[in-house]
Amino acid sequence: MPAVTDTTHDRPLPIRSERLDPLFAPVRGLPGIGARTQTLLGRLIGTDPGKPARHIDLLFHFPTGFTDRRFRPLLSDVEPGRIATLKVMVKKHKTAPGRTRAPYRVTCEDETGEIDLVFFHAERNLIERLLPVGEVRLVSGAVERFGKRLQMVHPDHILSESQAAQLPALEPVYPLTQGLTQRLLRKAVLQALAAIPPLPEWIEPRLLEAEGWPAFGEALRLVHAPRDDAELAASRIARRRLAFDELFANQLAIAVLRRNFRRQGGRSMTGDGRIVSKVLAALPYRLTAAQTIALAEIEADMAAPVRMLRLLQGDVGSGKTVVALLAMARAVEAGCQAALMAPTEVLARQHFETIGIAAKAAGLRLAILTGREQGRTRATILKALQAGLIDIIIGTHALFQPDVTFKRLGLAVIDEQHRFGVHQRFALQAKGGEEGADVLVMTATPIPRTLILTHYGDMDVSRLTEKPAGRKPIITRAVPFSRLDDVVRAIARARAKGAQVYWVCPLVEASQKTDSAAAEERAAHLRGIFGDSVGLVHGRMRGPERDAAIRAFAEGRTGILVATTVIEVGVNVPGATVMVIEDAQQFGLAQLHQLRGRVGRGDAQSTCILLYEGPLSETARARLEILRQTNDGFRIAEEDLRLRGGGEILGARQSGEPGFRIASLPAHEVLLRMAADQTKLLLTKAPGLEGAAGRAAKFCLSIFERDEAVKLLDAG
Repeated sequence: MPAVTDTTHDRPLPIRSERLDPLFAPVRGLPGIGARTQTLLGRLIGTDPGKPARHIDLLFHFPTGFTDRRFRPLLSDVEPGRIATLKVMVKKHKTAPGRTRAPYRVTCEDETGEIDLVFFHAERNLIERLLPVGEVRLVSGAVERFGKRLQMVHPDHILSESQAAQLPALEPVYPLTQGLTQRLLRKAVLQALAAIPPLPEWIEPRLLEAEGWPAFGEALRLVHAPRDDAELAASRIARRRLAFDELFANQLAIAVLRRNFRRQGGRSMTGDGRIVSKVLAALPYRLTAAQTIALAEIEADMAAPVRMLRLLQGDVGSGKTVVALLAMARAVEAGCQAALMAPTEVLARQHFETIGIAAKAAGLRLAILTGREQGRTRATILKALQAGLIDIIIGTHALFQPDVTFKRLGLAVIDEQHRFGVHQRFALQAKGGEEGADVLVMTATPIPRTLILTHYGDMDVSRLTEKPAGRKPIITRAVPFSRLDDVVRAIARARAKGAQVYWVCPLVEASQKTDSAAAEERAAHLRGIFGDSVGLVHGRMRGPERDAAIRAFAEGRTGILVATTVIEVGVNVPGATVMVIEDAQQFGLAQLHQLRGRVGRGDAQSTCILLYEGPLSETARARLEILRQTNDGFRIAEEDLRLRGGGEILGARQSGEPGFRIASLPAHEVLLRMAADQTKLLLTKAPGLEGAAGRAAKFCLSIFERDEAVKLLDAG
């Protein structure tokens, strides 16, 4: 059995008990599931691309509803349009003479009447074996009236009397993919249910009793195979219990990660203020009260002899980068180096330029490292970094490559945290050596409090809720695409007054066109009107070409920048006051807010035009209306959570952050808080997950595959 070391108690910590092996067995071992079916199931229910689906994946693939097969009338009492289960005698088989494509019909009867069972593209021999003349059969399906006769087209079930017990009274209906059938999936799930091992209870007894929750295995049975109306009602309660289990596993994993992270030794970084004061003096404005508070919280963490793990979240334009620069300056004062990692090269170079002015004024030595730095240039940077000749290095994923070494990394700043996974965060933090590095992660996507608890519960949180003085709210208007010419004329008027304009093009759905092609077409269209004042930037351009286009816009040499979402974060041009977002209905609310945040960064009034193609769905209409009503990123984040759900907002599947298969936020927010409370209670009683309660909780961690978080941290 694989194990890691629990550094708190110096004993093996099981990652997965052998008792759970039946739950994690591949579905290939189930009767009737071969290689092709296993592949199809992997696509439908698997969590790891390329790996086979397992029993647990079947069990967590919940039905969307149930077919009620309990209506068992005589033929005289059937109700056309309703599912019925009939006990009938097979009377005769018949086909229409001379018409090979005509349906195959089997006439059946009971003492009150007749019904035709209808089969299209029938295999006659098979139907004759299933429905031999003179035999009694149970048939279940939707009954229709065709002229004066009753018929059932392709019955869902045909059973002999001895097989009657195989017909469920309430039959689950599952989401499928092409190549799979309901019958195959139902059979596989029943087999997986039968293999669930007995497990200890991890929910605190008083909570279990108060909520009336069944045991874990019984909860899964109720969800998949309720036998009557009472159990069907109980299945809703069972789903809540299973959602709680998933949230509890998440909260417990985060708490263990946080505890172990805090217990690892760190370095105390304090400075004399000489560099920080020079940075402050070089800024063209004073810090907001929120920036001052956030900086004080970060500096207090850095001064403590334990590792910092803090999330700095703030709306677009709230000044996170300046706070990060001051924190990095404090690390340099303490004799350490700092690193700032951004998700894209555009953002990394933007940071390098904006930070550079104040940093150089304070005497800080800066360097940049992205995928573009190659050969001798890269070697020179790496040598200087290892020798301590670079104070702050700014870069992309290139920063956590194995050959990147520091003399003494004290602070790692990770921008746009949701675009990176947990593994990447720890890879950069580990470059601080035995003492590790303090970690400050930033996001310009305001995160609802619910999602902070589920995705960032291992971090302390600082929030920037103000914008620099003088910033005006952005006026936002939604305009149908039919008024494109009016928008172009409005841009011409704005350009005549010296305004600079962003025009963002999305990927056009339901076409073969790429986002870059769409941007190139729009740029050509606008150049036909505005000439060479139109620039273009998209993700397929080479790095230097992309940087040149952004620089030309920032310096005012172009007045209109047509772009893809490559400019979503980081691009800072205070002179830009108009943002046009084409096909705005295709974007999520948070992304629209991020794009809008590219304007309104100076003193002038800014405008955002949401150019949409109708008709709008209700969700799309709600998104545009919310954006029109408010500039408050935190309110927008809460609305985005309500409209779309947590995983989609944070890109959970892409980033490696926890995604939920059963729980749904914000619908289960009450369960989340209950799970957080039980986690605190458990770790108070059993801080090392020892004793019966702790051992039971480890089963929950394993079932929901959160034990990897413990393994990751304990492995360093």
